[in-house]
This record gives sequence, C-alpha cells and structure tokens, in this order.
Amino acid sequence: MPKTPEQWLEEVVPQKKQAIFKLFLGYAPGVGKTYNMLSEGIRRASRGEDAVIGLVETHGRRGIAELAARLENVPRRKLNYKGAFFEEMDVDAIIARTPQVALVDELAHTNVEGSKHRKRYDDVLELLNANIDVLSTVNVQHIESLTPLVQQITGVPVRETVPDWVIQRVNEIVLVDLTPEALQTRMRRGDIYPVERAERALDNFFRPANLISLRELALQQVARAVDRSLESYLEKEGVAPPAAVREKFGVCISSNPAAQYLVARAARMAQRIDAELYVIYVDIGADEDPEDQRTLAQNVRFAESLGAQVVRVKGKNVAEEVAKVVRDKHITQVVFGRSAQSNWRKYLYLSAIHKFLRDAPAVDVHIVTQEVK
Repeated sequence: MPKTPEQWLEEVVPQKKQAIFKLFLGYAPGVGKTYNMLSEGIRRASRGEDAVIGLVETHGRRGIAELAARLENVPRRKLNYKGAFFEEMDVDAIIARTPQVALVDELAHTNVEGSKHRKRYDDVLELLNANIDVLSTVNVQHIESLTPLVQQITGVPVRETVPDWVIQRVNEIVLVDLTPEALQTRMRRGDIYPVERAERALDNFFRPANLISLRELALQQVARAVDRSLESYLEKEGVAPPAAVREKFGVCISSNPAAQYLVARAARMAQRIDAELYVIYVDIGADEDPEDQRTLAQNVRFAESLGAQVVRVKGKNVAEEVAKVVRDKHITQVVFGRSAQSNWRKYLYLSAIHKFLRDAPAVDVHIVTQEVK
C-alpha cells in the first residue's frame, strides 16, 4: 500500500527523542543545587532553547531570586487548604505552554491536598511524558533507600522522600559539591538560613560529622550513576564484556518497623553490584494484630518503592520457607539482620540461621546489625 501523507511527514520531520531528566544532587541545603539548575536554564535559554521555570523556591535568597527573574515563570496554581492559601506548580499550564525544558525545584516535595498529584516527582514524570526536558534538584537524604541510614547518622527523621525507581529514571545526574567547611561558613553568614537559626542548625544537622557522612553518600550515589551510564553505553555500542550471571539479593522482613532499615541496607548492597532484590515475608500467623498488619503494609510499600520484588509465602517455619524461596528464585546472596541481645534470643537467632543454611542451596550470607525497635 502507498504511504499516506501523514506517514511521509513522520519520516521527514525529525522527532524528538525521549525527554531528558537532569538532576542536581546535593548532600545538604545550601550547597548550590538551585543556583546551578538556574544557571543551566539561563545558558540553555541563551542558546535559543525555550526554557521556563515550573517552580523554584528562593527561600528569601537574593542570588536565587535574581537568577530566577531572568527566566519566564509559569504562574503557579493557588489552592485553598483548611482556610489557608498555598501555591503549587501548575503542571497543566506548563504542558499547555509547551516549552522545551522546565525547571522544577525540590523533587521530594509533597504537594498540598487538592493538587493534581500527591508528590512533585509525579508532576515531573508527567512533564517528561509530555516530551518536556526537566531540570530538578534533590538532596541525598531524600532518596528513599538512604533515609534510614541518614536518620541513623543525623538523628533527624526524613519525612519527604523520592523512590529509588524515580532516581533510576534520571538521564543525567550532577553532583553539586561544596566542602563542609565552606558550607558551614555560608551558614554562619546567613546565606542559607536567617542568622538567628544558623547556630541552632550548626549544632544539629550541620555538624561536621553529619556533613562529611552525607557528602560521602552523595558521592557514592553519583559514582553508581556513572557506572550505570558506562554500562549502558558499552552495551549500546556492542563492546560490553560478556554478562555474568546476575546476582540476586534476598532479605526477610516481618511487621517490625526495624525491617525498613534492613531492606534499605540490602537495597544499597544490591545497587552496588546491579543485583536484583527480593524481599521475603513468611506468614506464620504471628501478625494478626491490626497494628502489626499496618506496619507490615508499610514495610511492604517501602520495599516496593525501592524496586524490590516482594514474595509472600505461608508456612510454619521461617527458615525453611525462606530457603525454598531462595532455591526457587535462584537467589545468590541473603541478608539477615542481627539485633538480638539476650542469651536465649541469641540462641534462637543462631538456630534459625543454622536451619536456613541446612535447607538452602549454596549462597553468600550477610549478617548486618540493625537497630532494635
């Protein structure tokens, strides 16, 4: 059959490839993520690209406000929530405006009730699906698999998170780095928070040990992203070495909230070697209480947000059932949490490990320390 005019046009007119998602990653507020994002948006606009601001938070910082004024701002959507007015990004208005690139600050933000999406990263995904490139920002403590570790390091709970599968959608990641000493100097000058808040922040979240640890986490995150990019490139060019059998991690959970720490730890171990992650729950009838069911559901959602495959089985013996799953799924590495303190609990724990090793195929076993909840 002869081609239609529309088919001829599709072949002649160049089509834009998948929208690019570029993320500016920092390890703490004030390192310069938003400044760098705006600077790139301005450079793109100077080259003739149609760049607009979907949403940028200045937090009263004059330098950010001056840069933001140099780009077109798409008006925000005003929402009335419990008698107060809030402003959120207007996704539909940005899509109707059809820019080439949109700048969207604070990827982990939770939108006010009544917004189109609950989370800002959902807004970003809709923009990408509309073939609009997105520049965005996030701090490492908001990456979901890292939040339990960040809380352990800083003592500060992280309430707003971005699932790891969203981070894996990122095409380009830029580490916005600043030495901890320079960041503390900025803090004392009042460049990040008002001076009256600065000393309190320096004594808490912005302590040197916290900043050094968070910076290391950010560097590790970028290193893994670079490794993934290199592997994708080699595979695309057909010069990748023969692929080895892919590793598979397994970790067993219960209704205990401490399981989230264990899952996050296993997820990081799996990510380092690009392994699959299985989270196993054995129902032995011990979690019938409504509160246990609630925390179990939270643990399952947390595991799924990290990209894990959740396997639910029923049985009378946890060690035996986990061994069956390990065999059926060809899992190569298993992570156990160690939190027992007393002698009799330690005996039960070691007994369960022994039963698992007796019944499971040959696997590598990792025993990691987890906090007692």
